[in-house]
Amino acid sequence: MNYVISDIHGCYDQFMEILNLIRLKSSDTLYVLGDVVDRGPNPIKTLLKLMEMPNVICIVGNHELMALDGLRFLNTQVTTESVDAINAEILGNLWDWQRNGSKTTIDEFKLLDTEMRQEVLSFLMEFTMYEELTVNGQKYLLVHAGLGDYSPEKDIEDYSLKNLTWDRADYDVQYFEDTIVITGHTPTQFITGNPNPGSIYKHLNHIAIDCGCGMPGGRLAAICLETGEEFYSSTT
Repeated sequence: MNYVISDIHGCYDQFMEILNLIRLKSSDTLYVLGDVVDRGPNPIKTLLKLMEMPNVICIVGNHELMALDGLRFLNTQVTTESVDAINAEILGNLWDWQRNGSKTTIDEFKLLDTEMRQEVLSFLMEFTMYEELTVNGQKYLLVHAGLGDYSPEKDIEDYSLKNLTWDRADYDVQYFEDTIVITGHTPTQFITGNPNPGSIYKHLNHIAIDCGCGMPGGRLAAICLETGEEFYSSTT
């Protein structure tokens, strides 16, 4: 079976709850559509769990991009050269990350030894930009945010990292006739016209699965591509 989940945001307990609900087997594949880190209490603990799971494919989200920049900077030995290298762009990136919930990621990262810190950074760098797969004859495109600067003439390779990780999906536009696009990034509570805020949203060959985990009243969601069955954690 193929399962998709997104935007765990450091909510380790809800993630374990979902794993228990779907009863993930070694023959199954779990796709994680980014934003594993930040906001919730245990982002690094969640990453370490994912690192132990050989049947998981992680797709990069905007929070991983911010965390990579920030953690690499924080992990740099303080020298005259490293201090001189600090510029407005680095400071701006750190400020953006701080505003977006970096504290719990930093707090847990600081508790790791040097070797494990590097392993976490290497794992984050292995996240893919998107995944394409076919299940029961249905094509799927899995991406964190959406297809920013969308054009029907563009191939997936033509989209930038920003387009795929930061630009929000337009759920009123059908990107493809034969492919369902599954995204996180935008909590379904914030999708205009969604009749069931906080639940998985399906419309015009979109499936939006960020149900606001880490937000007050939000929860973690997963979907099985073979059956369409939906799974939900307790609220956060």
